[in-house]
Amino acid sequence: MLYCLYYQAKIRPSDCWFFVAALRSFEHVAFDRTLDVEQNLFEFFVPEAMNHDFLQLIAYFQAQGTVTEFAQKENRLGSVRPE
Repeated sequence: MLYCLYYQAKIRPSDCWFFVAALRSFEHVAFDRTLDVEQNLFEFFVPEAMNHDFLQLIAYFQAQGTVTEFAQKENRLGSVRPE
């Protein structure tokens, strides 16, 4: 796999700053960015080797009510497998 796994999540507006800071404190788990500011929609690019750790973090934030929607999607940058 040449591209990362791809996820999208909606984050409770009052928790966005804390969520981003907490996620970034775990180095190399995911690259995150805001996809839609008005909807508080974030996207995450997750290396396959870090997927388990990332999903554990998301499960924690879902339990806290910080992550309100979460889904794995096809990587919008596409995927290419070496021949």
